Amino acid sequence: METRILVLGGTAQARRLAEQLTELGVSVVSSLAGRVRDPKLPAGEVRVGGFGGAQGLGEYLSREGITAVVDATHPFAAGISANAVVAARERGVELLVLRRPPWSPGPEDDWRSVRSLAEAAGTVRRLGSRVLLTTGRQGLHHFAGIDHVWFLVRTVDAPEPPLPPHTTTLSARGPFDADAERELLRNNDIDLLVSKNSGGTMTEGKLVAARDLGVPVVMVEQPPPPRAPVVSGVEEALEWLRRRIGPFTRDNAGG
Repeated sequence: METRILVLGGTAQARRLAEQLTELGVSVVSSLAGRVRDPKLPAGEVRVGGFGGAQGLGEYLSREGITAVVDATHPFAAGISANAVVAARERGVELLVLRRPPWSPGPEDDWRSVRSLAEAAGTVRRLGSRVLLTTGRQGLHHFAGIDHVWFLVRTVDAPEPPLPPHTTTLSARGPFDADAERELLRNNDIDLLVSKNSGGTMTEGKLVAARDLGVPVVMVEQPPPPRAPVVSGVEEALEWLRRRIGPFTRDNAGG
């Protein structure tokens, strides 16, 4: 039977996993949510868009003969992660979560950890006057009612209203290095950074810059991972897949 793996993707780790599986001759399908207009496409087959909840995802797994699912979505993509748990369990398909570890503050960091964007907005009301907001396009409405703060909102694609009344938007895609981030903070007189705790290295430069310049950070912490096996790296994911579904030979990989 052909090994066929569905990677719920959109992250750099998901792309690396799809590339390595493809090089091994494994049939891999990467699923992207479609929220970014011009996404970086991984190797192998790609599908874009939702499945229609847990039921729709389960039907897809059966129809496409999926052997295993790797949830390598953004740590804050809680909806699709929850659907994957239900669909995999109901269809008897192996499920692995590939989630990079969250960032941790060092002794020189000034972090205010919060559990949600709504809580982050409340913290901004008390602390900020010129804020770099890097939490993505989703959830910006939580900040829309803050009228005494200037925001520099950085997203991959231009955000849609509602936005705070005093907002400048910046469309940019990582990786962002620390030197460029320091310049951005200085040039815009940023006195508060708001970020999701996404982990990884692509956007970590802003935290280094904030630490160096003494800029406080409002950090939205990750939700708990779904109830499934979790690994933090691509090599760990490959090893787990080998243990659970067997070696990637040309016979069962379809190559």
